[in-house]
Amino acid sequence: MSLYSDYLTEIETRKAEGLNPKPIESDGLVLELVSQIKDLGNAHREDSLKFFIYNTLPGTTSAAGAKAAFLKEIILGQATVAEISAEFAFEMLSHMKGGPSVEVLLDLALGDDAAIAQQAAEVLKSQVFLYEADTDRLDEAYKAGNPVAKGILESYAKAEFFTKLPEIDEDIKVVTYIAGEGDISTDLLSPGNQAHSRADRELHGKCMMSEKAQAEIEALKLQHPDKRVMLIAEKGTMGVGSSRMSGVNNVALWTGKQASPYVPFVNYAPIVAGTNGISPIFLTTVGVTGGIGLDLKNWVKKVDEDGNPILNNDGNPVLEQKYSVETGTVLTINSKTKKLYSEDGSEELVDVAGAFTPQKLEFMKAGGSYAIVFGKKLQTFACEALGVELKSAFAAAKEVSHEGQGLTAVEKIFNKNARGTTPGKTLHAGSDVRVKVNIVGSQDTTGLMTSQELEAMAATVISPSVDGAYQSGCHTASVWDLKAQANIPKLMSFMNKFGLITARDPKGEYHAMTDVIHKVLNDITVDDWDITIGGDSHTRMSKGVAFGADSGTVALALATGEASMPIPESVKVTFKGTMADHMDFRDVVHATQAQMLKQHGDNVFQGRIIEVHIGTLLADQAFTFTDWTAEMKAKASICISEDETLIGSLELAKGRIQIMIDKGMDNAGQVLQGLIDKADKRIAEIRSGENPALTPDNSAKYYAEVVVDLDEIVEPMIADPDVNNADVSKRYTHDTIRPISYYQADKKVDLGFVGSCMVHKGDMKIVAQMLKNLEKTGGEVTFKAPLVVAAPTYNIIDEMKAEGDWEILQRYSGFEFDDFMPKSKARTEYENILYLERPGCNLCMGNQEKAAKGDTVLATSTRLFQGRVVEDSTEKKGESLLASTPVVVLSAVLGRTPTLEEYKAAVEGIDLTKFAPPLDKPAGARSAHF
Repeated sequence: MSLYSDYLTEIETRKAEGLNPKPIESDGLVLELVSQIKDLGNAHREDSLKFFIYNTLPGTTSAAGAKAAFLKEIILGQATVAEISAEFAFEMLSHMKGGPSVEVLLDLALGDDAAIAQQAAEVLKSQVFLYEADTDRLDEAYKAGNPVAKGILESYAKAEFFTKLPEIDEDIKVVTYIAGEGDISTDLLSPGNQAHSRADRELHGKCMMSEKAQAEIEALKLQHPDKRVMLIAEKGTMGVGSSRMSGVNNVALWTGKQASPYVPFVNYAPIVAGTNGISPIFLTTVGVTGGIGLDLKNWVKKVDEDGNPILNNDGNPVLEQKYSVETGTVLTINSKTKKLYSEDGSEELVDVAGAFTPQKLEFMKAGGSYAIVFGKKLQTFACEALGVELKSAFAAAKEVSHEGQGLTAVEKIFNKNARGTTPGKTLHAGSDVRVKVNIVGSQDTTGLMTSQELEAMAATVISPSVDGAYQSGCHTASVWDLKAQANIPKLMSFMNKFGLITARDPKGEYHAMTDVIHKVLNDITVDDWDITIGGDSHTRMSKGVAFGADSGTVALALATGEASMPIPESVKVTFKGTMADHMDFRDVVHATQAQMLKQHGDNVFQGRIIEVHIGTLLADQAFTFTDWTAEMKAKASICISEDETLIGSLELAKGRIQIMIDKGMDNAGQVLQGLIDKADKRIAEIRSGENPALTPDNSAKYYAEVVVDLDEIVEPMIADPDVNNADVSKRYTHDTIRPISYYQADKKVDLGFVGSCMVHKGDMKIVAQMLKNLEKTGGEVTFKAPLVVAAPTYNIIDEMKAEGDWEILQRYSGFEFDDFMPKSKARTEYENILYLERPGCNLCMGNQEKAAKGDTVLATSTRLFQGRVVEDSTEKKGESLLASTPVVVLSAVLGRTPTLEEYKAAVEGIDLTKFAPPLDKPAGARSAHF
């Protein structure tokens, strides 16, 4: 069977599913198409032409290489195809976005045929995805006196690839579509359980929201052919939970513009909005595609005569509507006045200037942020090559500086890592800057998209300025099913070749490491001044500052070693009082949220940095706090650590990196060894006093400050999705924090889950200690609900085995994972036993394992969104409640939430994760967890 025959078979299979032919990425199939195109009598010639022209992926795919080579033959007259003229061949090359296409264009532009060279040069002047190999060729040709090369460089020096693009429309007509009431999770736009299909854009697009919603959007487009559909989170925030490039891709697929007639199912420029704006990381993703994200502010708090908010019976502010955005409403966005108007423009509804900053306007004009990043580098290169002054065609970096004002922690990190800013100028929050990225993480359910983005931007190797990068296998760790077997080896091979440390070895020489990505990134971040970019919203390290990002921003960081963003404002979080012996640190996390809302009324964390002064906790324990900040819609979090505690964290990290080296995971560039060397250097700086642990200046300015009183934390707390709240917008948020006494020991628990990135070794030991405690006080331990336990890393299991705790868990378990016989199917039914699952995300991700529909799940994870951990049944809504490890374990044993007395008895004598404010830590202790 030929590849073409196989392709036809695949087409028939997809047709039965209502899908078009899958875009072609392999050169073998393209070469067969070319052969059939050349054969004028071939029965498949017409279809082969269509597939070649309209269905071949661009960038650095092998298919793009074969396509570019054939187009070069046509242009040079070495092949004749009546349907593809030389002009048409050049047009197709112009849409192929770098890599082989740029190589071909350079061959032609620097070739001997003057007419062809000039045509190729005109196309090259519109391209921005050039790398060193490409620019080196131009530079050498220019120095050798080639006039065509000089002309191209002169065009680049003026940034004509950008300046000659059409301006964005002044008036943008939109028709509204309300995606839902309340916060809209990216799980609604791109469900986690469909993660396996994200690289197949057309197929994945079918999972957005619902078939009913898709039909309604299509109907709106037919009714309003001259308008753009704007997707809205009514009374909520759009895109909470994850960055989800796949979510933006889906919205763009249904509501955006086609990127190129020759690139199938790649759309851009979606328009999204929310009453409370857009989640920060999701907004970054919207910018990647040149989209628009609006803060509607169409519902506001109703106030009394004294200006105080009027509260309802539940103590929540009563909202009143300023203007309607119900589905089908036509509105006008004016990109010049930067305001939202009624349909005819007569009524101003809201100022949306934040959506139209100079930088965001450039993204919209260029069709996305990538083109701007590469364009700036290309213009700089051309000016240097020509020896002319750089007159940037792009908006000047916004530099905000307040004389005499100190720096927050994030401001210090950004000032240290900033690129292209005014030398010697101190930058404060609000500045918009390019920064060096030190660590990059790619996770497995978005990694295939990242690899596609790298191919699309013609990148072939990781930037040498990145200190370390890791490709995980944790999101697909639970079940090694056919989908994982098809996707993951291909992903690992690509990333390994690109230069990342990979969880799986394409050569099969080291044991697969399914450790949770955030735990690995937390270890390989070995400097508190580092900037980390990771393909997941929980990229929130307890060292340095880390930003969760979409697959495209991850690709950009890998390819360029840079990221661009404004310096966010910060909220300072400090602690006072004493933590009760029976409390766990997870309850401090919940209390921070509850007390913040009590102190400020609104979520002051949203869109900002949470600077948490929690320096007596080692990195593993502190990560429980920084990890949780993603649920607060914070931009990121920074842990302010004490010198000795930071040294302890770095020593732990060195040991874990060494284990990776011992397994054989280091690459030819010895990246992992380089990280150990960097950690040693940082430890020496701290010990010598040359550069102590990062702290903010005393005169730093904060948006707000939160002081958490540990004395107020007297009983364990649960974050409740509040699924039956009469106010739909209050459901599935993290705002409802309840003490366990609220449930009066009457809340039935159907399944308990201890796992995800929120837990550490201490949590796993707590499980073992509790089981021993319960057996001692009540005899044999029986579970009235299943308890699923998934350690986040293999290191934890190895250390627990050495210390004897794993043996305890094995004794109580009814199932233990086997790496030599991994599950091939997701579990659909659970017994009332303890399950010891493979390290990884497990239930938290929701793409493989799931609780039974309608279950009430009590978990240590972070996700309480509808349908994530558990879906609704026809009889009951699924609930994902979040609590500390001891509460989850006890609830699984009891089959219900415990009383405070039952809880205290169960944890008596157990070493829970403790915390003491820095001034109150025990003398001589490296960590308060002692």
